[in-house]
Amino acid sequence: MSSPSPRIPARALFIVGNEACERLSYYGMSAVLTLYMVKELGINKDSATAVSHNFKAAVYFLPLLGALLADRWLGRFRTILTLSVFYCIGHLALAVFEGTTWGLYLGLGFIALGAGGIKPCVSAFIGDQFDESNKALLAKAYSLFYWAINFGSFFAFALIPWVRDRWGYSWAFGIPGLFMGLALLVFLAGSRTYTKVPPAGKKPGFLAVATACLTARDKSAPFWSRAERVLDRDGKRKFDDELVDGCRRTAGVLTLFSVIPIFWALFDQTNTTWVLQGEKLRPLSVPLPFLDTPWKLDAESIQSLNPVLVMLLIPLVSFGLYPLAERLGLRPRPLRRMTLGMLLAALAFVACAMLQRRVDAGEQLSILWQGIPYLLLTLGEVLFSTTGLEFAFTQAPKSMKSTLMSFWLLTTAVGNLLVAVIAGLNARVIGGSATGSFLFYAALMGVVSVLFGFLARRYARKHGA
Repeated sequence: MSSPSPRIPARALFIVGNEACERLSYYGMSAVLTLYMVKELGINKDSATAVSHNFKAAVYFLPLLGALLADRWLGRFRTILTLSVFYCIGHLALAVFEGTTWGLYLGLGFIALGAGGIKPCVSAFIGDQFDESNKALLAKAYSLFYWAINFGSFFAFALIPWVRDRWGYSWAFGIPGLFMGLALLVFLAGSRTYTKVPPAGKKPGFLAVATACLTARDKSAPFWSRAERVLDRDGKRKFDDELVDGCRRTAGVLTLFSVIPIFWALFDQTNTTWVLQGEKLRPLSVPLPFLDTPWKLDAESIQSLNPVLVMLLIPLVSFGLYPLAERLGLRPRPLRRMTLGMLLAALAFVACAMLQRRVDAGEQLSILWQGIPYLLLTLGEVLFSTTGLEFAFTQAPKSMKSTLMSFWLLTTAVGNLLVAVIAGLNARVIGGSATGSFLFYAALMGVVSVLFGFLARRYARKHGA
């Protein structure tokens, strides 16, 4: 019997490096996108917000396509390789055709295809690099993977707005493109060492079972009752037992997922409505050695505060807050953590509304005041998002983990679509008031938190989660 490997395999570290560079490219472009549309292209603020969130929705819808390509035809390695090229083309289009609306949409289209398509593949591909000899190190590898995401995003938000101020938008879009090219090179550097799982081919999956339930002849019963009848009567004749049982368990998780998009509708506004608010706050200049231009903490660069806080809060929460709660007799179960994370997101938007009210009254406030909602929202993210990934992975049956992870990513897409729709209605419903908009989202998140808590208790009773 082989002894467990003491180290994370080097081939997995190539994937971690690839992820850090890719996230720097994506978040670097995102950091300056909203103000680029408003200031350079003359798009009004509500429309720019809608475009940004529609783009993010596409990024989180397209993992379904990436998973399909990887599982059925190309395999994960070739899917990542192919779609990364489209990703690079998208960055190139933004940089070369800077200042044109059609260049904006062309670039965003290619980036959405690349970023979204590789998203479910990269996170699964790093898992492929572990076997029985070192599977105990998988949790550490995913922790390193998540840390790399935030490492890349920190430098993106801190660096790219400064590059834009110094050299303009062409370089602000071009440098993220160079990092995406570097991400591709790092990924290729490990190609000879990777474990490459071949595609499964056209075996039936969750979609086939769902289609069988939807097209059942008995239309009188509600869908879920009809689904149970089909699975009990016909399912195990058409599909193997593992797939049928997996679909039952997945359906229970999807009930919880149905209200999750509201969290992402709030969280992803750090790149849009929070930036627009930060534009009205006083920036902070920080002199740096060896540079003639001071680094500026402003509406865009303060977005780097989120990844910094994530990197600090994850160990604090994991090794401090959770053990303390256990000692106090409060079991920090995953669904309880997620509910608390949603409530903290609501409080963050209350803080934004209070800050906006002071800004609208004419006070000249420092950008540092945004640190309060950032702290609340990031703590909510650590409790909600990292726990949600853990919950989705552990609750999914072995044969459907990729499917369920794709649905988890889909909740982000739906959340961003909601913001795009609400931004379009903002001027007509609440008169374009930023304070009213922040309070609306806070109230909506509060209601959804209560609903999620109710659904979570039912799920926990039924499945022991």
